[in-house]
Amino acid sequence: MRRHWEKKPLLVRQALPAIKPPASRVELARLAASADVESRLVSAFDGRWALRQGPIAKLPPFSKPGWTLLVQGLEQHLPAAKQLLSEFRFVPEARLDDLMISYASDGGGVGPHFDSYDVFLIQVQGKRRWRIGKQKNALLRSDVPLKIIANFEPEEEYLLEAGDLLYLPPGWAHDGVAEGECMTCSVGFRSPWRADLAKDLLQRLMGDDDQGYVNRMYSDPKQPATAQPGMIPEALHLFAQDAVERALRQPLALERALGEALTEPKARVWFEPGAPLPQGAGVSLDRRSRLMYDHHHVFINGESFLAGGRDQRLIWLLADQHALSAGQVAQLSAGARELLDQWAEDGWVQAA
Repeated sequence: MRRHWEKKPLLVRQALPAIKPPASRVELARLAASADVESRLVSAFDGRWALRQGPIAKLPPFSKPGWTLLVQGLEQHLPAAKQLLSEFRFVPEARLDDLMISYASDGGGVGPHFDSYDVFLIQVQGKRRWRIGKQKNALLRSDVPLKIIANFEPEEEYLLEAGDLLYLPPGWAHDGVAEGECMTCSVGFRSPWRADLAKDLLQRLMGDDDQGYVNRMYSDPKQPATAQPGMIPEALHLFAQDAVERALRQPLALERALGEALTEPKARVWFEPGAPLPQGAGVSLDRRSRLMYDHHHVFINGESFLAGGRDQRLIWLLADQHALSAGQVAQLSAGARELLDQWAEDGWVQAA
Protein backbone atom coordinates (compact mmCIF):
# COMPACT_ATOMS: atom_id res chain seq x y z
CA MET A 1 0.00 0.00 0.00
CA ARG A 2 2.85 2.41 0.82
CA ARG A 3 4.79 1.80 -2.39
CA HIS A 4 2.23 0.93 -5.04
CA TRP A 5 -1.40 1.81 -4.16
CA GLU A 6 -2.53 4.46 -6.68
CA LYS A 7 1.15 5.06 -7.53
CA LYS A 8 2.59 2.34 -9.79
CA PRO A 9 1.88 -1.21 -10.99
CA LEU A 10 2.99 -4.29 -9.09
CA LEU A 11 3.57 -7.81 -10.45
CA VAL A 12 3.67 -10.60 -7.86
CA ARG A 13 4.58 -14.04 -9.13
CA GLN A 14 2.74 -16.81 -7.25
CA ALA A 15 0.95 -14.37 -4.96
CA LEU A 16 -1.72 -17.07 -4.52
CA PRO A 17 0.01 -20.40 -5.20
CA ALA A 18 -2.08 -23.48 -5.94
CA ILE A 19 -5.11 -21.27 -6.58
CA LYS A 20 -8.18 -22.89 -8.12
CA PRO A 21 -10.89 -21.16 -10.17
CA PRO A 22 -13.83 -20.12 -7.96
CA ALA A 23 -16.17 -21.46 -10.66
CA SER A 24 -16.09 -23.93 -13.52
CA ARG A 25 -16.94 -22.82 -17.02
CA VAL A 26 -20.24 -24.72 -16.74
CA GLU A 27 -21.12 -22.78 -13.56
CA LEU A 28 -20.22 -19.51 -15.29
CA ALA A 29 -22.47 -20.39 -18.22
CA ARG A 30 -25.32 -21.06 -15.79
CA LEU A 31 -24.78 -17.75 -14.01
CA ALA A 32 -24.57 -15.82 -17.29
CA ALA A 33 -27.98 -17.17 -18.29
CA SER A 34 -29.61 -15.74 -15.15
CA ALA A 35 -31.32 -12.34 -15.12
CA ASP A 36 -30.11 -11.90 -11.51
CA VAL A 37 -26.45 -11.88 -12.59
CA GLU A 38 -24.62 -9.09 -14.40
CA SER A 39 -22.75 -10.58 -17.36
CA ARG A 40 -21.32 -9.62 -20.75
CA LEU A 41 -20.06 -11.51 -23.79
CA VAL A 42 -17.28 -9.90 -25.81
CA SER A 43 -16.09 -11.37 -29.09
CA ALA A 44 -13.77 -10.42 -31.91
CA PHE A 45 -14.65 -12.97 -34.57
CA ASP A 46 -13.03 -12.20 -37.93
CA GLY A 47 -11.69 -8.96 -36.45
CA ARG A 48 -15.17 -7.55 -35.72
CA TRP A 49 -15.70 -6.55 -32.08
CA ALA A 50 -19.12 -7.34 -30.61
CA LEU A 51 -20.68 -6.88 -27.17
CA ARG A 52 -23.74 -8.65 -25.80
CA GLN A 53 -25.23 -7.89 -22.39
CA GLY A 54 -26.66 -10.69 -20.25
CA PRO A 55 -28.62 -12.71 -19.61
CA ILE A 56 -26.85 -14.89 -22.19
CA ALA A 57 -28.77 -18.07 -22.97
CA LYS A 58 -26.14 -19.65 -25.22
CA LEU A 59 -22.38 -19.19 -25.35
CA PRO A 60 -20.13 -19.81 -28.36
CA PRO A 61 -18.40 -23.23 -28.41
CA PHE A 62 -15.62 -23.38 -25.84
CA SER A 63 -13.29 -24.54 -28.62
CA LYS A 64 -13.94 -21.43 -30.73
CA PRO A 65 -11.18 -18.82 -30.27
CA GLY A 66 -11.62 -15.09 -29.75
CA TRP A 67 -14.38 -14.64 -27.16
CA THR A 68 -14.66 -13.67 -23.50
CA LEU A 69 -17.40 -14.08 -20.89
CA LEU A 70 -17.40 -11.56 -18.04
CA VAL A 71 -19.42 -12.24 -14.88
CA GLN A 72 -19.66 -9.39 -12.36
CA GLY A 73 -20.23 -9.66 -8.60
CA LEU A 74 -19.27 -13.34 -8.48
CA GLU A 75 -18.85 -13.19 -4.68
CA GLN A 76 -22.61 -12.68 -4.34
CA HIS A 77 -23.26 -16.12 -5.83
CA LEU A 78 -20.37 -18.43 -4.92
CA PRO A 79 -18.67 -18.93 -1.52
CA ALA A 80 -15.31 -19.63 -3.20
CA ALA A 81 -15.45 -16.23 -4.91
CA LYS A 82 -16.29 -14.52 -1.61
CA GLN A 83 -13.28 -16.23 -0.04
CA LEU A 84 -11.00 -15.00 -2.82
CA LEU A 85 -12.34 -11.46 -2.47
CA SER A 86 -11.63 -11.57 1.27
CA GLU A 87 -7.91 -11.86 0.49
CA PHE A 88 -8.04 -8.15 -0.38
CA ARG A 89 -9.57 -6.83 2.84
CA PHE A 90 -6.35 -5.00 3.66
CA VAL A 91 -8.18 -2.21 1.79
CA PRO A 92 -11.11 -0.61 3.68
CA GLU A 93 -14.46 -2.29 3.02
CA ALA A 94 -15.86 1.08 1.93
CA ARG A 95 -13.54 0.95 -1.10
CA LEU A 96 -13.81 -2.75 -1.93
CA ASP A 97 -16.40 -3.35 -4.64
CA ASP A 98 -16.63 -6.79 -6.20
CA LEU A 99 -14.96 -9.75 -7.87
CA MET A 100 -15.36 -10.15 -11.61
CA ILE A 101 -14.26 -13.24 -13.51
CA SER A 102 -13.25 -13.33 -17.14
CA TYR A 103 -13.40 -16.66 -18.93
CA ALA A 104 -11.67 -16.49 -22.30
CA SER A 105 -11.13 -18.93 -25.11
CA ASP A 106 -7.78 -18.84 -26.92
CA GLY A 107 -7.07 -15.29 -28.13
CA GLY A 108 -9.97 -13.85 -26.15
CA GLY A 109 -9.83 -10.40 -24.56
CA VAL A 110 -11.66 -7.09 -24.37
CA GLY A 111 -9.07 -4.96 -26.17
CA PRO A 112 -6.72 -2.30 -24.78
CA HIS A 113 -8.57 -0.14 -22.24
CA PHE A 114 -8.18 1.61 -18.91
CA ASP A 115 -10.16 1.66 -15.68
CA SER A 116 -10.86 4.68 -13.52
CA TYR A 117 -10.30 2.64 -10.37
CA ASP A 118 -7.64 0.38 -8.82
CA VAL A 119 -7.69 -3.23 -9.95
CA PHE A 120 -5.99 -6.48 -8.94
CA LEU A 121 -5.82 -9.03 -11.79
CA ILE A 122 -5.45 -12.60 -10.53
CA GLN A 123 -4.76 -15.41 -12.94
CA VAL A 124 -6.73 -18.42 -11.67
CA GLN A 125 -6.43 -20.79 -14.63
CA GLY A 126 -4.35 -20.98 -17.81
CA LYS A 127 -2.23 -18.13 -19.15
CA ARG A 128 -2.92 -14.55 -20.20
CA ARG A 129 -0.46 -12.11 -21.72
CA TRP A 130 -0.76 -8.54 -20.45
CA ARG A 131 0.63 -5.42 -22.07
CA ILE A 132 0.43 -2.29 -19.94
CA GLY A 133 1.36 1.39 -20.28
CA LYS A 134 0.86 4.71 -18.54
CA GLN A 135 -1.21 5.92 -21.44
CA LYS A 136 -1.38 9.65 -22.06
CA ASN A 137 -3.99 11.33 -24.23
CA ALA A 138 -5.85 8.09 -24.89
CA LEU A 139 -8.20 8.17 -27.86
CA LEU A 140 -11.13 5.74 -27.97
CA ARG A 141 -12.22 3.98 -31.12
CA SER A 142 -15.59 5.18 -32.37
CA ASP A 143 -16.28 2.17 -34.60
CA VAL A 144 -16.68 -0.48 -31.89
CA PRO A 145 -19.21 -1.04 -29.05
CA LEU A 146 -16.42 -1.16 -26.45
CA LYS A 147 -14.16 1.48 -24.90
CA ILE A 148 -11.05 0.37 -26.79
CA ILE A 149 -8.00 2.62 -26.96
CA ALA A 150 -7.09 3.46 -30.54
CA ASN A 151 -3.56 4.75 -29.83
CA PHE A 152 -2.49 2.16 -27.24
CA GLU A 153 1.23 2.36 -26.43
CA PRO A 154 2.35 -0.55 -24.22
CA GLU A 155 5.49 -0.11 -22.14
CA GLU A 156 5.73 -3.48 -20.39
CA GLU A 157 4.60 -7.03 -21.10
CA TYR A 158 3.96 -9.95 -18.74
CA LEU A 159 2.73 -13.51 -19.18
CA LEU A 160 0.66 -14.43 -16.12
CA GLU A 161 0.14 -18.02 -15.05
CA ALA A 162 -2.19 -19.45 -12.39
CA GLY A 163 -1.37 -17.85 -9.02
CA ASP A 164 0.22 -14.70 -10.46
CA LEU A 165 -1.17 -11.24 -9.64
CA LEU A 166 -0.90 -7.88 -11.34
CA TYR A 167 -2.00 -4.64 -9.65
CA LEU A 168 -2.76 -1.56 -11.76
CA PRO A 169 -3.51 1.95 -10.45
CA PRO A 170 -6.35 3.99 -11.98
CA GLY A 171 -5.77 5.13 -15.53
CA TRP A 172 -3.11 2.58 -16.51
CA ALA A 173 -3.94 1.18 -19.94
CA HIS A 174 -3.85 -2.60 -20.25
CA ASP A 175 -4.61 -5.30 -22.78
CA GLY A 176 -4.93 -8.95 -21.77
CA VAL A 177 -5.06 -11.75 -24.33
CA ALA A 178 -5.64 -15.41 -23.43
CA GLU A 179 -3.04 -17.92 -24.54
CA GLY A 180 -5.22 -20.98 -24.63
CA GLU A 181 -8.31 -21.30 -22.45
CA CYS A 182 -7.95 -19.18 -19.33
CA MET A 183 -9.72 -17.55 -16.40
CA THR A 184 -8.77 -14.26 -14.77
CA CYS A 185 -10.38 -12.73 -11.69
CA SER A 186 -10.28 -8.99 -11.13
CA VAL A 187 -10.92 -7.22 -7.86
CA GLY A 188 -12.32 -3.74 -8.44
CA PHE A 189 -12.76 -0.85 -6.05
CA ARG A 190 -15.35 1.84 -5.50
CA SER A 191 -14.17 5.29 -6.52
CA PRO A 192 -17.16 7.63 -6.30
CA TRP A 193 -17.09 10.92 -8.15
CA ARG A 194 -17.46 13.88 -5.82
CA ALA A 195 -20.58 15.21 -7.57
CA ASP A 196 -22.30 11.79 -7.57
CA LEU A 197 -21.54 11.27 -3.90
CA ALA A 198 -22.80 14.74 -2.99
CA LYS A 199 -26.04 14.15 -4.91
CA ASP A 200 -26.64 10.82 -3.16
CA LEU A 201 -25.87 12.21 0.30
CA LEU A 202 -28.05 15.29 -0.14
CA GLN A 203 -30.98 13.15 -1.27
CA ARG A 204 -30.59 11.00 1.82
CA LEU A 205 -30.24 14.01 4.10
CA MET A 206 -33.30 15.77 2.75
CA GLY A 207 -35.35 12.58 2.73
CA ASP A 208 -34.57 11.76 6.35
CA ASP A 209 -37.74 11.63 8.47
CA ASP A 210 -35.70 12.12 11.65
CA GLN A 211 -34.00 15.36 10.68
CA GLY A 212 -34.60 16.86 14.11
CA TYR A 213 -35.99 20.17 12.87
CA VAL A 214 -39.39 21.35 11.77
CA ASN A 215 -39.83 20.87 8.06
CA ARG A 216 -41.82 23.70 6.58
CA MET A 217 -42.95 24.89 3.19
CA TYR A 218 -41.70 28.12 1.64
CA SER A 219 -44.03 31.09 2.06
CA ASP A 220 -43.74 34.73 1.03
CA PRO A 221 -46.50 36.86 2.59
CA LYS A 222 -44.42 40.02 2.03
CA GLN A 223 -43.78 39.40 -1.67
CA PRO A 224 -44.67 42.61 -3.56
CA ALA A 225 -45.99 42.76 -7.09
CA THR A 226 -43.09 42.54 -9.56
CA ALA A 227 -42.30 43.74 -13.04
CA GLN A 228 -39.62 40.99 -13.34
CA PRO A 229 -41.54 37.71 -12.91
CA GLY A 230 -38.65 35.70 -14.42
CA MET A 231 -36.26 36.55 -11.58
CA ILE A 232 -35.89 34.06 -8.73
CA PRO A 233 -36.67 35.88 -5.48
CA GLU A 234 -33.76 36.42 -3.11
CA ALA A 235 -35.89 35.07 -0.27
CA LEU A 236 -36.20 31.75 -2.10
CA HIS A 237 -32.40 31.59 -2.52
CA LEU A 238 -32.01 32.09 1.22
CA PHE A 239 -34.71 29.50 1.98
CA ALA A 240 -32.94 26.89 -0.18
CA GLN A 241 -29.56 27.64 1.41
CA ASP A 242 -31.06 27.38 4.88
CA ALA A 243 -32.69 24.03 4.05
CA VAL A 244 -29.33 22.47 3.06
CA GLU A 245 -27.44 24.02 5.96
CA ARG A 246 -30.02 22.84 8.49
CA ALA A 247 -29.76 19.28 7.16
CA LEU A 248 -25.96 19.34 7.41
CA ARG A 249 -26.09 20.82 10.92
CA GLN A 250 -28.00 17.89 12.36
CA PRO A 251 -25.79 15.78 14.65
CA LEU A 252 -24.16 12.89 12.76
CA ALA A 253 -26.48 13.41 9.77
CA LEU A 254 -23.73 13.37 7.15
CA GLU A 255 -21.99 10.41 8.80
CA ARG A 256 -25.26 8.48 8.82
CA ALA A 257 -26.02 9.27 5.19
CA LEU A 258 -22.52 8.25 4.06
CA GLY A 259 -22.64 4.92 5.87
CA GLU A 260 -26.06 4.11 4.47
CA ALA A 261 -24.91 5.01 0.96
CA LEU A 262 -21.76 2.88 1.18
CA THR A 263 -23.66 -0.20 2.36
CA GLU A 264 -26.64 0.09 0.02
CA PRO A 265 -26.98 -3.25 -1.83
CA LYS A 266 -26.63 -3.24 -5.60
CA ALA A 267 -29.74 -3.49 -7.74
CA ARG A 268 -29.41 -7.24 -8.43
CA VAL A 269 -28.68 -8.26 -4.84
CA TRP A 270 -31.46 -10.11 -3.03
CA PHE A 271 -31.65 -12.02 0.26
CA GLU A 272 -33.49 -15.18 1.20
CA PRO A 273 -35.58 -14.74 4.38
CA GLY A 274 -34.33 -16.72 7.36
CA ALA A 275 -35.22 -17.37 10.99
CA PRO A 276 -34.03 -15.99 14.34
CA LEU A 277 -30.72 -17.38 15.57
CA PRO A 278 -30.98 -20.56 17.66
CA GLN A 279 -29.90 -20.23 21.27
CA GLY A 280 -26.21 -21.00 21.70
CA ALA A 281 -25.35 -20.40 18.03
CA GLY A 282 -22.69 -18.22 16.54
CA VAL A 283 -23.34 -15.98 13.56
CA SER A 284 -21.77 -15.30 10.16
CA LEU A 285 -22.38 -12.44 7.78
CA ASP A 286 -24.15 -13.37 4.54
CA ARG A 287 -21.75 -13.06 1.60
CA ARG A 288 -24.05 -10.49 -0.03
CA SER A 289 -24.28 -8.24 3.04
CA ARG A 290 -22.23 -5.08 3.47
CA LEU A 291 -21.57 -4.27 7.13
CA MET A 292 -19.50 -1.23 8.13
CA TYR A 293 -19.19 1.15 11.07
CA ASP A 294 -17.96 4.52 12.24
CA HIS A 295 -17.42 5.77 15.80
CA HIS A 296 -21.16 6.12 16.48
CA HIS A 297 -23.06 3.83 14.09
CA VAL A 298 -23.13 0.43 12.52
CA PHE A 299 -24.42 0.22 8.94
CA ILE A 300 -25.77 -2.80 7.18
CA ASN A 301 -27.34 -2.99 3.73
CA GLY A 302 -28.36 0.68 3.62
CA GLU A 303 -29.64 0.92 7.20
CA SER A 304 -27.99 2.58 10.21
CA PHE A 305 -28.09 1.91 13.94
CA LEU A 306 -26.55 3.72 16.89
CA ALA A 307 -24.22 1.55 18.92
CA GLY A 308 -21.98 1.86 21.96
CA GLY A 309 -20.17 -0.08 24.66
CA ARG A 310 -19.72 -3.84 24.43
CA ASP A 311 -22.42 -4.20 21.75
CA GLN A 312 -20.51 -1.76 19.57
CA ARG A 313 -17.22 -3.63 19.98
CA LEU A 314 -18.85 -6.95 19.11
CA ILE A 315 -20.65 -5.65 16.02
CA TRP A 316 -17.40 -4.02 14.91
CA LEU A 317 -15.81 -7.46 15.24
CA LEU A 318 -18.57 -8.96 13.09
CA ALA A 319 -17.91 -6.31 10.44
CA ASP A 320 -14.15 -6.93 10.48
CA GLN A 321 -14.18 -10.74 10.71
CA HIS A 322 -17.60 -11.52 9.17
CA ALA A 323 -18.37 -13.88 12.07
CA LEU A 324 -18.96 -14.06 15.83
CA SER A 325 -18.59 -17.16 17.99
CA ALA A 326 -21.44 -18.45 20.13
CA GLY A 327 -19.68 -17.05 23.20
CA GLN A 328 -19.43 -13.62 21.64
CA VAL A 329 -23.10 -13.64 20.59
CA ALA A 330 -24.02 -14.53 24.18
CA GLN A 331 -22.31 -11.32 25.37
CA LEU A 332 -24.67 -9.08 23.39
CA SER A 333 -27.35 -7.14 25.23
CA ALA A 334 -31.00 -8.16 24.83
CA GLY A 335 -31.58 -5.25 22.44
CA ALA A 336 -28.56 -6.08 20.27
CA ARG A 337 -29.49 -9.76 20.24
CA GLU A 338 -33.01 -8.83 19.11
CA LEU A 339 -31.50 -6.76 16.29
CA LEU A 340 -29.26 -9.66 15.28
CA ASP A 341 -32.32 -11.93 15.18
CA GLN A 342 -34.03 -9.43 12.87
CA TRP A 343 -30.99 -9.43 10.59
CA ALA A 344 -31.17 -13.24 10.55
CA GLU A 345 -34.85 -13.13 9.59
CA ASP A 346 -33.97 -10.70 6.79
CA GLY A 347 -31.30 -13.11 5.53
CA TRP A 348 -28.46 -10.67 6.23
CA VAL A 349 -26.73 -13.02 8.69
CA GLN A 350 -26.92 -16.77 9.34
CA ALA A 351 -26.33 -19.10 12.27
CA ALA A 352 -22.80 -20.49 12.38
